[in-house]
Amino acid sequence: MTDRPLTLMAVHAHPDDEATGTGGILARYAAEGIRTVLVTCTDGRHGDGPGGAKPGDPGHDPSAVALIRRQELKASCDVLKISRLEMLDYADSGMMGWPSNDAPQSFWQTPVEEGAARLAELMRHYRPDVVVTYDENGFYGHPDHIQAHRITMAALKTTALTPKVYWTTMPRSMMQRFGQIMREFHEDMPEPDPAEAAAMAEIGLPDEDITTWVDTTAFSGQKFDALAAHASQSESIFFLKMGKERFGELMGMETFVRVQDATGAAVPENDLFAGLR
Repeated sequence: MTDRPLTLMAVHAHPDDEATGTGGILARYAAEGIRTVLVTCTDGRHGDGPGGAKPGDPGHDPSAVALIRRQELKASCDVLKISRLEMLDYADSGMMGWPSNDAPQSFWQTPVEEGAARLAELMRHYRPDVVVTYDENGFYGHPDHIQAHRITMAALKTTALTPKVYWTTMPRSMMQRFGQIMREFHEDMPEPDPAEAAAMAEIGLPDEDITTWVDTTAFSGQKFDALAAHASQSESIFFLKMGKERFGELMGMETFVRVQDATGAAVPENDLFAGLR
């Protein structure tokens, strides 16, 4: 036995990502006395600026946006009771295909081995029992999400640690519900073209392929408030438009695929720490 606390480490790309896909588990496990460590890889400089200004628009200052988003991230961590925030501070790469992908200091241009070495140092320090990040496609193809996946998996290979490892995902049944809800809120939303619809249909996984379903309904209010802490991005955070009650009904279950495990815990499971306590 050891006095070291059970530890969850979530590796995310940008400020606000921690709340969208993992806000429920971060709040739930913190409430259960588990140490929660958030690693945020980029500074979010290509998010919205004041008044919703987009990158490249007048009034969008990437350095100022990064500073605002750092402050919002810390506020979100306070809401979720996150034990430790670690920021790698790489420059946000922007969406796939943007010119910012090619910026020398962007996360997308950072050698995987460099980012992995920094993350491995944090892993050796915190010795997480559970690590959560994105799948190979970063869930929806964002370059910084893909890079976060790459450095996480590479970092794990360089350590002697054997945590349970999970990738965030969403059941296809829930993706269909979100599509219906978005049309409720945007009645004039045009139908996607066939190629876009086909790409959207590939996001997430069939329900039967999901290994881990964690009920975080009791913490959905915290999750909503953590998202709301990222006020500068509120125009782009669709979930906030639902209101807290509807949000709680729809966002109470967080789902994952378990890709590494040394405990032998049976799947499907309803606890990331199954087999560890």
